Amino acid sequence: MRCRLCDSESLLSILDLGATPPCESFLAPDELDAPELTFPLHLRLCEKCLLLQLPALITPEETFREYAYFSSYSDSWVRHAKNFVDGAVRRLALGDRSFVVEVGSNDGYLLQHVLGAGIRCLGIEPSANVGAAARARGVPTETAFLEPLFAAAVRKQHGPADLVVANNVYAHIPDLLGFTRSLRTLLADDGLLSIEVHHALNLVKLGQFDTIYHEHFQYYTVLSAMRALATAGLKVVDVEMLPTHGGSIRVWARPKECDAPTCSRVADVLAMEAAAGLHKVDGYLKMRPKCESIRHDLLRFLLDCRAEGRRVVGYGAPGKGNTLLNYCGIRTDLLEYTVDRNPYKHGRFTPGTRIPIHHPARLDRDRPDVVLVLPWNLEVELSEQLAHIATWGGEIVFPLPTLHSAELPVHNSTMRVIDRV
Repeated sequence: MRCRLCDSESLLSILDLGATPPCESFLAPDELDAPELTFPLHLRLCEKCLLLQLPALITPEETFREYAYFSSYSDSWVRHAKNFVDGAVRRLALGDRSFVVEVGSNDGYLLQHVLGAGIRCLGIEPSANVGAAARARGVPTETAFLEPLFAAAVRKQHGPADLVVANNVYAHIPDLLGFTRSLRTLLADDGLLSIEVHHALNLVKLGQFDTIYHEHFQYYTVLSAMRALATAGLKVVDVEMLPTHGGSIRVWARPKECDAPTCSRVADVLAMEAAAGLHKVDGYLKMRPKCESIRHDLLRFLLDCRAEGRRVVGYGAPGKGNTLLNYCGIRTDLLEYTVDRNPYKHGRFTPGTRIPIHHPARLDRDRPDVVLVLPWNLEVELSEQLAHIATWGGEIVFPLPTLHSAELPVHNSTMRVIDRV
């Protein structure tokens, strides 16, 4: 394995999560007696450029041919997209003569707001099934992977984009250099690129191991993102800290030809990363013991629940949840089933751990003692959705950033978090 950014062979092991199936390969009932392919899930750090990365053992074509994740099933994520679009329209003074491209546009969750503002747009989405959902809601969408030749064809047909959006896609591309050049090709010489990614600062500092899965090929600090974007002549001019996905960064970049000024927030976040030790190799070595501690605390809790005869089920079946279940070795003896709003997953089973997935209505019928929330990063949204569990004395538990439960008074939607460890 060589670093996909600087081609160095100096790659240091940071966290080995064992071998797991692809996180979105949910199993149909007739697949339960068949073998499952598993691949090493081993996070490494380039000692030269400090890019965190996984080996590219699974191609994007295998991952995204038919994708199980639809962004619109998260109400908070749709609101997040709407807020982003409103802010970008104001920031760039976008109007009916502007053009916006989103790469990895999923089911149109974001571009629907661009259309609503009367702005011409185009989505580029590799998964045929979710791209079809976007077109069904009227969002122009090309089913394709972004690569240099395709980017050139889009620019020739539609013209350069005033804004290119690449939210939660920059980590999904093994050809990091080619993809970055393609983003630059799409962008007008005075245009603005916006990229949202999970912040490696939170990944390492808080031990967010469930964010690691095969379709994420790299994990960024602002420093490593700056180095990656610079390979295509893109200069980071601003950065925002976001609460999404357990802590993300929104990086804004312009072509270097613009000679645009750099916001002071860039230096502020770089200083924060340096203070956490992430501009040197040693800072990354703290991650493994943190992750092991989280794993042990969760297993102790589930084993205690089983010994006490408490019925435990899950909420959500996200990709991150499958990393958690497989790394912790959680199966149906500790988690009877999980539920999810996405009908694509109903009647299927989680990869590796074979936990059945049902409609959320199952919770109201069964009234379990404990609901373990796998998409813990949506704690605020899901606390509201699941508040009614208190009516039968149920408990909501979040496994990260530290194991904690929520006391939900029946007549009070305010949530009081209680440490369990």
